[in-house]
Amino acid sequence: MTPIEADRMDKFSINFYMQAVFGIMGHPRKFFSELPRSSGMTQALGFLILSAVFFSTAAQMHTGLQNFFVVGGIYMLNAVGMVFILAGLAFAVMTVSIGKKVGFVRLFGIYALCSGVTLLVSWVPYLALLTEPWKWYLIGTGMTSGCGLKLKEALMIMAISLGIWYLFFQAIIAIIIH
Repeated sequence: MTPIEADRMDKFSINFYMQAVFGIMGHPRKFFSELPRSSGMTQALGFLILSAVFFSTAAQMHTGLQNFFVVGGIYMLNAVGMVFILAGLAFAVMTVSIGKKVGFVRLFGIYALCSGVTLLVSWVPYLALLTEPWKWYLIGTGMTSGCGLKLKEALMIMAISLGIWYLFFQAIIAIIIH
């Protein structure tokens, strides 16, 4: 049973979660091409939040349990918030550069599912060096297979949105330091 057959409606379930994890890790192109165009925000957000809870808990247990809820909350907010920021930037770049090819909910779903999968292992020290490029490979695959973008378009959208993200945070750091 595919994620599409299991959950035609936009609802989150553990069944969808497990099928999405194995689908994305095993055959990302097939998974994203079979993901219903009509799926809404609930499945993707549920997937991201459950992965972020796992990530936050595992990272806290690994680094120590001091200020568990405060630090765990920061990890969680960062994990979920960055997906909204990056998906929003990618949507804005896509809309301005090549026109609106897909809706924000669809693009957010790709970002949330790809980020959620990598969160499951990125709490391990130094593994972020591998999971971050893997996440961007998955996002590019999702944008081409699940959103119908050409590879060149997906790469351009990712590069420009990451560049804007980088410059934005450099500006914030410069303001804080001075």
